[in-house]
Formats: sequence, C-alpha cells, structure tokens
Amino acid sequence: MKSSIFDLEEERVKEEVEKRGAKRVLIQLPEGLKPEGPRLAAVVEKAGALAIVSADPCYGACDLASEEVDLLGADLLVHFGHRAIEGKPERVPIIYVEAKTDVSLKTAVEKALPLLKPWERIGLVTTVQHVDMLGEAKEILLKAGKSVAVGDAGHLYAGQVIGCDYSNAHAVVKDVDAFLFVGGGRFHAIGVALATSKSTVVADPYERRAYSVEAEAQKIIKQRWASIQKAMESERFGIFIGLKSGQRRLERALQVRDKLEKAGKETTLLAIREVTPESLMEFPTLNAYVNTACPRISLDDATKFHKTVLTINEALVVAGELTWEQLLKKGWFEG
Repeated sequence: MKSSIFDLEEERVKEEVEKRGAKRVLIQLPEGLKPEGPRLAAVVEKAGALAIVSADPCYGACDLASEEVDLLGADLLVHFGHRAIEGKPERVPIIYVEAKTDVSLKTAVEKALPLLKPWERIGLVTTVQHVDMLGEAKEILLKAGKSVAVGDAGHLYAGQVIGCDYSNAHAVVKDVDAFLFVGGGRFHAIGVALATSKSTVVADPYERRAYSVEAEAQKIIKQRWASIQKAMESERFGIFIGLKSGQRRLERALQVRDKLEKAGKETTLLAIREVTPESLMEFPTLNAYVNTACPRISLDDATKFHKTVLTINEALVVAGELTWEQLLKKGWFEG
C-alpha cells in the first residue's frame, strides 16, 4: 500500500538496492514517517537485501545513522525525509529520499492572506517536502498584491529552511517585511522568526489553516534573555561537543572555550550524543552549559533543563563578544 501523502520513491529505492548489490540495508526515518518503516522494509526485502529499520530518533540529515551501519554490518543506508547536507563527508553509501508531497497548499496560503495584511513584502520559505510547490504559493501572494522574495543562499533548495539553517531566509531578510512559512507545524516557522527577527506566519497545508508564531517567538526571546542573564552570573561552564555526524563541531567548541576563559569563566569540554536533562545532572559542579551541537536543543527544550543551556551566539554575549542587540540582529543560528 503506497503512501498517499509523501512520495517515498519505493521503485527508486528498490532499483538502487538491486543496482548496488546491497545485502544488508539500514532504513532511517524521522518520527512522522516511522509508521512507514515495515512497508519500506518489505520493499527492500523484495530487492533481495536484508532490511533493518532504525527505531532511534532522527532529527535531520545531521543525524545520520552511520555508526549503526557499521555496528550492523550494513552496506547501504536509506535516509528518508531530508536532503543531503553539502560538504559533509559520508562514511557509508547513502540514498536520500526527500519525501516530497503534492498535498494542496492553496487553501492554507489563502487563509494566510488576512494575517499578512499589515505587510507588503513577503519572504517565502518552506521545507524540502514543499520546495517544488513554492511557485504556486508565490502566485497566490502576487495576485493578492504582495511582492515576494524567495532566498537562495546556494547550498539548499531555493526557499528551503532546515531546523538549524535559515540562510535562505537571511538572504532576503533586508528585502521583506515578514515571512510566510509553508509547511506543517510550528518548529521551522519559529526558527525563521528567531533567525530573522521578522514576524512569521504559517500556512499549514496538512491542517488547511494559517496562524502566526509571533507570540511564541517573543516568549522564547524573553526566556533566552533571562537565560543569558543567569549564565553571566555562572562561573563554571560545560561545553558540549556533539557526536552525531552532522553536529560534530570540535573547533567551534574550542573557540567558544577560549572566549569564555578570556572572560574569566572556567570550562570543561563534554562529548555527548544525546543532550538530556539526566545527562546534565551528572555534573553538579557545572553552573551552565554551551551547546555547540544542534542549537534547537537550547531553544526548544529549555524548560526541560535544570540549568541554563546556551547556544553559541548566546555564549558570545556572555563572553562579551556580542551585545544583546547584535544577537537579535544576528539571530540564534550560525549559517
């Protein structure tokens, strides 16, 4: 039974497995696509390979199950739901299936128009699932009298944003008054608002509705100011070095350590795969943390942690390298 919403490219997967002569294949899916795991495993098995579905969480193309491939002796990884990150070396052969969708976005975008009424110049952004449909969204906005900008920073599809990379939004931020995010959920839209300091509206084609994330973004910004103020009073910092394939930023962690130590702070480098409240509780002498892995951990999970977990840019404010005003302009994400 084929998925009715996402194109999981079953035939391409089958052909690639056969062409490569793969004998053992690991299938990796984000949470929303995990229900498709058993069916996709059957597709791989029909191609003549042993199929294993990863049951661990998957947060993006920065979170490839490369080590799991090694542990299981797999000779191919099939990664669903994301596009490859340019410039990141691949330790194992990987097939990326972006899981595009043709669900209609017309109703949701039209419902967004009243919310966009205060602004004339609109930046248009989306996830990989909808990049092929941005033209349709643009036409609706143009007919409503808006000017539309779709950013293209060069390493993602034009208009595409991912959880930690809003460079396409930054590429047009000076040319727009607000952003329209086309896609499901608040996650990426809040990221756009935090990265650009611009009002952001969601047009959700799955729920066929539109809404603003302005209030949520402002709440997070106030929380982050409080976190920075608290961290300024801290003396001992733990600095996370992510161990996931696309989150390993040792050099950046060392740079942050040097800046904090110059500001009179004590630091300890911590290698970590999953940042959880429980893992932080194991270091009672540390007062605060700097997260150089996925910045969304600091922003989205802040209330779960008993101690402050800063992003890199927030740590630079604590170190005196950035002002709060510069952080607001620069945004919470690097890249």
